[in-house]
Amino acid sequence: MLEDRRTCPAWFSAPEPPGSKEFDLKSLEEFSGQDGKPAYIAYQGKVFDVSGSGLWENGLHMANHRAGRDLTEAMAAAPHGPEVLESFPRVGAITKKYSPPLPRFLTRILDRFPRIKLHSHHMMVHFPIVFLISATAFTIFYLVTGVNSFEAAALICLGSGVFFTPLAIATGLLSWWLNFQSKPLKYVTLKIRFSFILLGISGGAFAWRIANPEILTSFGAASTVYLALILSLAPLVVTIGWLGAKLTFPPERD
Repeated sequence: MLEDRRTCPAWFSAPEPPGSKEFDLKSLEEFSGQDGKPAYIAYQGKVFDVSGSGLWENGLHMANHRAGRDLTEAMAAAPHGPEVLESFPRVGAITKKYSPPLPRFLTRILDRFPRIKLHSHHMMVHFPIVFLISATAFTIFYLVTGVNSFEAAALICLGSGVFFTPLAIATGLLSWWLNFQSKPLKYVTLKIRFSFILLGISGGAFAWRIANPEILTSFGAASTVYLALILSLAPLVVTIGWLGAKLTFPPERD
C-alpha cells in the first residue's frame, strides 16, 4: 500500500468505535452508494461512511472516485489531506488488502511518485489522440488541396501516433492492474481490444506509406485501401476515448 506522505491527525489513530465492522475489499464493494446502498470508503485500513455527503452522490466523488473502494492511493494524490474524513462516521476497518505483486523497480517508482498511478495514463492518451486524428485530418487536407506539405505532415503525425500508442496502452494496462486488480470490466475490455486494433491499423499504414511513398499520388486499389485505413483512425480514437470516458463518468451519471 502506498503511504500518504501527509501526517494523519491524532483522531485518526483513535480506537475503533463500538459496533465497528471488519471488511475485506470484496465486502467493501457492496457499499457502493448506488441503488440505495450506503457509501463507504477506506483509507489506510479505516472505513468511513460518506453517505451523508453531497460530494458523494450516488457513490461518486468529483466524477472520478467511487465508493466501495480503498482510496488510500487516491488520497495521496488529492488536493486535500485525510483531515476531510474527520466529519464522517468511522464504521470499521479493513482486515486484509490484496495488492497484485509488482516488480521491485516499479514499486519504488510508485512509492516515490504516487501520482503516476492515477495520472500516467490520463496524460499519455492525449498523444495518440491528437497525432492520429491529425493524420486523418492532414490526409484529407492533402486530397482536397494537393499541397504536399499536408501529406508530409500526415506522415509525421501517423508515425508519432504509432510511437505513442504502445505507451498509452502500457500505462492503461498498468492503471487497470493497479486500480482494478485486472478485473474483466466491460469498458476496459472493449478499450483494450480497440486499442490493439488501432495500433495494428496505424502501424500497418505507417509501414505501408514508408515502403510506398507515392501511394496517394495516383489512385488505384492500393490507394483506396490505404486511404480507408487512414480515415478509420479518427473514429477508432474517438471510440476508445468514449470508452475511457465511461470509466471516468459512469453510465449512471449520463
